[in-house]
Amino acid sequence: MIGGSRELRIEVRVTPRGGRDSIDGVRDGKLLVRVATAPADGAANEAVLRLVAQAAGVPRRAARLIAGATGRHKLVAVEGADRAAMIARWPDLVV
Repeated sequence: MIGGSRELRIEVRVTPRGGRDSIDGVRDGKLLVRVATAPADGAANEAVLRLVAQAAGVPRRAARLIAGATGRHKLVAVEGADRAAMIARWPDLVV
């Protein structure tokens, strides 16, 4: 997680077609996200953004994909998230 004063940047490792939508913890400083959808037409990316926004306690529109649109490793920016709460929930996220 890399953050400015209002925006957090969270590194994410995605497993598409993972059977369910969930956040499975942190490994190597990256948030592990599993989504049920296949990586077609942006559906998996949308599911990832929805999950990350929900976990950060912000509306979906506050999360956007910065990098990794076609890969498993993504960088997501979240506006207005509580940095301390994210670190408390996942202390192993890279800060």
